[in-house]
Amino acid sequence: MENYPLPLGAKSEFVKTISESDVYLFAGITGDLAPVHVNENMMRKSVYGARIVHGVLIVGMMSTTVTLVLQKAAPSAKIGVSLGFDRIRFLRPVFIGDTVTVTYEVSEIIPEKWRSIGKAEAFNQDGDLVCAANHVMKWT
Repeated sequence: MENYPLPLGAKSEFVKTISESDVYLFAGITGDLAPVHVNENMMRKSVYGARIVHGVLIVGMMSTTVTLVLQKAAPSAKIGVSLGFDRIRFLRPVFIGDTVTVTYEVSEIIPEKWRSIGKAEAFNQDGDLVCAANHVMKWT
């Protein structure tokens, strides 16, 4: 669409190695102190073998890619505002020490509604898809 702030195919990427302090700070901020995230002894004995990073921490990293792609928007009177993530799927566990790469790509533009849809995906250091979601952006 002409004069649309972001073109179809606009992309961004964010890479971070998840530390133990990331998990504990996130647990403290959200209050999610579930043993799967903070009890190493219990999780060492589980089928996972270690603590699992909060899935919504990974979704937070997806939000970072939205911010990064917005920095690529053409100057406009319109402001991009997130309407949220749809169809979030946690496909594999993320562990403390994993390096996660999150990618975002504008996959659809709905000009009559001033909306765009983005595909957000998170991969671990082995290239395994660990989380996927669709993101809806509203331009006001």
